[in-house]
Amino acid sequence: MLVSYKKVNFSRGEIMNVPFKKMHGAGNDFIVIKNEDFPYEEQFSEFAKQSCHRHFGIGADGIMVVGASSIADVKMLYFNSDGSSGNMCGNGIRCFSKFAYDEGIVRTSDFSVETLAGVLLVETKVEDCKVKTVKVNMGKLSYKPEEIPVLTAEESYINKTLEIEGKSFVITTVLMGVPHTVIFSEDISLETVLKYGPMIEKHKLFPKGTNVNFAQIVDRGHINVRTWERGAGYTLACGTGVTSVCAVAYDLGLVEDSVEVTIDGGGLKITIEADGDIYMEGPAEDICKGIFFMKK
Repeated sequence: MLVSYKKVNFSRGEIMNVPFKKMHGAGNDFIVIKNEDFPYEEQFSEFAKQSCHRHFGIGADGIMVVGASSIADVKMLYFNSDGSSGNMCGNGIRCFSKFAYDEGIVRTSDFSVETLAGVLLVETKVEDCKVKTVKVNMGKLSYKPEEIPVLTAEESYINKTLEIEGKSFVITTVLMGVPHTVIFSEDISLETVLKYGPMIEKHKLFPKGTNVNFAQIVDRGHINVRTWERGAGYTLACGTGVTSVCAVAYDLGLVEDSVEVTIDGGGLKITIEADGDIYMEGPAEDICKGIFFMKK
């Protein structure tokens, strides 16, 4: 378990010693802390910006705060590397679940997690008293523009053409806990992701921004995906993004109900149930732990 270290008087602007663990899920890396070790909710955003910096901090795509919940077994708060809050993170919740079990915060291998996107159920596979993989019920996809949100008068935003600097993209935008735009294309090169991802993320269609997923369908059971994440930029994996891609592909009749997904950080498995619930399964791994010197 992480060791709790003596706190200084943070209100006077002194340095705060924050115990952390760094983890990754398919290359999507996170810093995980306990709310009890850093009980300053108004500073979570600043902590994310400082600790996630690749040169001046620990380096990560985002942070997660583990806290108590009145409606689930444990509560997850998520912040992107730019300090913005996210309702949920797919790869993050796998790491969060491993942390919660390995640190003894939860006592059973199956448990519930409160997120800003609702309560999610997780199943962990444990070997030698440590979690190896995590399966998460990600819930159901929403196509309702007012929920995503997308600025359109239509009932959904499926297979619409979007022009970006003279290039046409056929996009579908959904809500999978957070907004996701899906683009099926043979060109999912990193160059394309880095050039067009940020422009689509901040397009006027999306008042709260959107994650952007470039997906190449290999066959009916396999998809390659690269994602530009809202608030984090290009990452090696995005769990909610992969989930969105597979669910949209299934609804469009392009794949079966079980799909293996290759991302730059590894692989994930997505399964769509008959009732519309979507399950994501993949690894969660520890990287290191230590103390971060948080400066006010």
